[in-house]
Amino acid sequence: MQIQLVCVGNRMPDWVETGYGEFAKRLPRECELKLREIAPGVRGKNADLARAMEDEGKRMLEAIPPGHHAVALDLSGEEWSTPELSQVLARWLREGQNVSLMVGGPEGLSPGCLQRARQRWRLSALTLPHPLVRVVVAEQLYRAWSILNNHPYHR
Repeated sequence: MQIQLVCVGNRMPDWVETGYGEFAKRLPRECELKLREIAPGVRGKNADLARAMEDEGKRMLEAIPPGHHAVALDLSGEEWSTPELSQVLARWLREGQNVSLMVGGPEGLSPGCLQRARQRWRLSALTLPHPLVRVVVAEQLYRAWSILNNHPYHR
């Protein structure tokens, strides 16, 4: 199974790439984590934010291969504890279906992305900066995998 993290945003600070990369490389091949960046839409003083979000959503949906189990990271989603996430990961592994996790831009995910999602995951009630979300998701997936495999990391 492969997990694809599809995120709006590019040109991340070094600490984001280092943090994400550290946890992504720890995951084994049967639970491989890949990053797919989507260039953000145009934002500025007179920008049409709804159009930018819709454009990002269209490109995000194009990045998700057919047959992938799509999961929206969204405020309206379920907030899973780490043990609960490990059970979700176990189910994804059992089903053997590739997973695409969608992280929107500053305005969130487009309606089309939310409609495509089979699940919604809320990371936190806190507002997290988008670069940090990449690191948190990678770390939590590794932690969930470590629980499933009795790896000492979760202690």
